Amino acid sequence: QVQLVESGGGWAQPGGSLRLSCAASGSIFSVYTMGWYRQAPGKQRDLVATITSGGSTNYADPVKGRFTISRDNAKNTVYLQMNSLKAEDTAVYSCYARLSPVPGTIINAWGQGTQVTVSS
Repeated sequence: QVQLVESGGGWAQPGGSLRLSCAASGSIFSVYTMGWYRQAPGKQRDLVATITSGGSTNYADPVKGRFTISRDNAKNTVYLQMNSLKAEDTAVYSCYARLSPVPGTIINAWGQGTQVTVSS
């Protein structure tokens, strides 16, 4: 009954920028941590960045200084601004949210993923 839908993926040149968005909808009482993960073909899914409901952020080392995670609590939306993109950023990016759909219940929700391709 909770859906996370990503948008903004696509193609970019090395050094370019993309902005990903993920909106949570459905039955939502409270949203806690939100974040982004990515998975390249043949590799495990890795953390990219997380942001708490209070705005505290964490980034994986490969994206520090290049990516910025933010959120709009009023819209239950998390963003990932990706600058100075590199070929190794190519992956399927998935949105994550830890939330309560109703009081007393906490779930981990995932989006369907959006492809990001960085190439010349």
